[in-house]
Amino acid sequence: MNETTGFITTLAATLICLGGAVMTGRAAKRRAHLTWVSGAVLFLATTIHFAGELGKLYELEAAGWIYPFHLLLAQVTSVAYLVVIVSGVATLKKAGRRKTHGRIAYSVLGLTVITAITGVWMILKAPLL
Repeated sequence: MNETTGFITTLAATLICLGGAVMTGRAAKRRAHLTWVSGAVLFLATTIHFAGELGKLYELEAAGWIYPFHLLLAQVTSVAYLVVIVSGVATLKKAGRRKTHGRIAYSVLGLTVITAITGVWMILKAPLL
């Protein structure tokens, strides 16, 4: 699978898994939620790998300020996923934390969307090598 196809495929799978995680989380279906979350994390890691490979095909620095901004945002978002996981584990131990976990998760979903938008913007501005 080439870089572009791999990136698009795994990004789509990540988004589908995140959608499943949201639906099952809101419905308090814990086992299904954990399955969707696990899939999202695995596909996200694969998406990040393909993004790195895809980036090697472009002169990303030529995209200007969006390049370092996207990289910073991607790093912050990746760390934020760890915060969601920690709050999820805390919620497993004490159900009263569910609302806080949901707020954190939605915030990270928002960061994910912004990261994806800046990544597409960066690729559109960068010339192929």
